[in-house]
Formats: sequence, C-alpha cells, structure tokens
Amino acid sequence: MGLAGCFSSTRIVQQTQAPNLYQSASVGTVEKEVQDRDAKLQTLNASVLITATTGGGRTGTETTYTSFKGYIFVRKPHDLRVIMQLPVFGSRALDMVSNGEVFTLMRASSHGDVWMEGSDVVTTPSANGLENLRPPVFFDSLLVPAVGADEVVEMHESTRLIQPTDKHKPVIEEPDYDLTVMKKTADPGVFQTERIIHISRLNMLPYQQDIFDDKGVQIVTSATYDKYQSFGVEEFPTLINISRPQDEYSLKIEVTKLMLNQKLEDDQFQLEIPAGVTVQKMP
Repeated sequence: MGLAGCFSSTRIVQQTQAPNLYQSASVGTVEKEVQDRDAKLQTLNASVLITATTGGGRTGTETTYTSFKGYIFVRKPHDLRVIMQLPVFGSRALDMVSNGEVFTLMRASSHGDVWMEGSDVVTTPSANGLENLRPPVFFDSLLVPAVGADEVVEMHESTRLIQPTDKHKPVIEEPDYDLTVMKKTADPGVFQTERIIHISRLNMLPYQQDIFDDKGVQIVTSATYDKYQSFGVEEFPTLINISRPQDEYSLKIEVTKLMLNQKLEDDQFQLEIPAGVTVQKMP
C-alpha cells in the first residue's frame, strides 16, 4: 500500500533481442581460425571506391571529399600499392607504393605532380591528419594478421547492438568474442595490448579490429568489416571503414571487384620517380 502511493514514471526504451543461434568456441579455436584465415590470403587485387572524411571534435567540423575509384594491390609479407583516379578524367590522383619500410607517393595537383618519399612510420606528426597517412594504415586494416610467435592472446565474451533496417523490429543484441593480442614487455609478467579483434559469434568472422599505439594505451586505427562476400572459398568484407581517431580522419573503402591469391608481379609494386623532379622527404 505504501509503494502504491509513491510517484513513478515509465518511459519507452529500445527493445533488444538476442539471436536464436550463435556459436561457442575456445580461445584456442578462435585463435586458430584467425591464423588459418591469414595463412590462406597471400595476395589481394581489389577495385575500390575510396571516400575520405577529415575533422572531428577538435576542429568542430567534418569534411567529406569526393569519392575516388581506384585499385589496391597487396602481396605478403609487406608489398602494397594504392592507386586513386581522378573523377571523370580517370587519370591518377594518387599513386603510392611501399615495401613495408619506405614508401614512394605521387599525387596530382593543379601545379603538376607532387612526389614524396619517406618512412612507413610517422616520426613527426602533421597537424593535417591526412598528411600522416602511411601505407600500414591500409595494410594493417585490410588484413587481420595472425598472432605472432612472440605474442599472447586472451579472450572475453561481449555483445554489440545491431540496429534493424526496419524501425519496427527490435535491436539485435549480438554476442561476440573480443580476442586481445598482446606482446611481452621488459617487465616480467607484464603484457602490452597491440590490437583487439572483435569476432561475431554468428559467423565467427571479424567485424572490427582496433590497433593500439606503441605504448598499448590509445587506439590509433579502428577498422570495421561489413558486407562479407564469398570469393572462391574465402570470405572477405566488401565494406571496410578505417578510422584514425588521433589524426581525425577516416576512409571508407567499398570493394567493387576482388581477386585473391592471384600472382602479382614485382613491377606492380614499382613506382619510378621521373628524372629531374623535386622529391619531398616525409618525416
């Protein structure tokens, strides 16, 4: 009777629903599946549509640029080439190659082509986030590498909320596994987080990968994987969103055509600098 006299209010909250079927696996099994997927993928030849967005909370604005058609070539262990074409004309807007240590880049401008060379690792960050774009951002995000021999893993159960396409249907509360990849530090028994692979328990495929800085504190790259399709016997995402929160830029990569494990020649990863041009050295 006392409770009946209390004031109360009721509000509508979004209804959630767990899937009827999902999979369970041990940490060893999940790690092996990551290893197997990585081992099966040796080269990648993709036709893509790339859309860049810059800005965020620090600047107070966001700018989304015109989408560019292009191509991405990957050959393990380290070779990468990214070509972006100008809209309408189809000529090269950007051409970048890397051997895993250094890169060469050409970008078109109204004053002629600009040529750059530098290390794959940024040593002096620029205030312009896109100027910090380096080949590993593509390489590390497109692939989900296997766990190295000097790395250890731990796994936790988690969930993510998937918004329905029909607003009248409940939100799906999907169970997943978070596989944390760590490396040993100089301190005995102390490990440092390198990346976290988020894996859906509906299909046991990665839907996100968070890559940490060299201190294991901040996320420097977060890649999400969506719209998986079968290419031969392999599943590969055809929508990849790469976010660089510290640099405040993101890249949306839509895969329109893909060939996996096709032989790629050495000259596909070569970009000759014309004689006599000025080459900017990127720090």
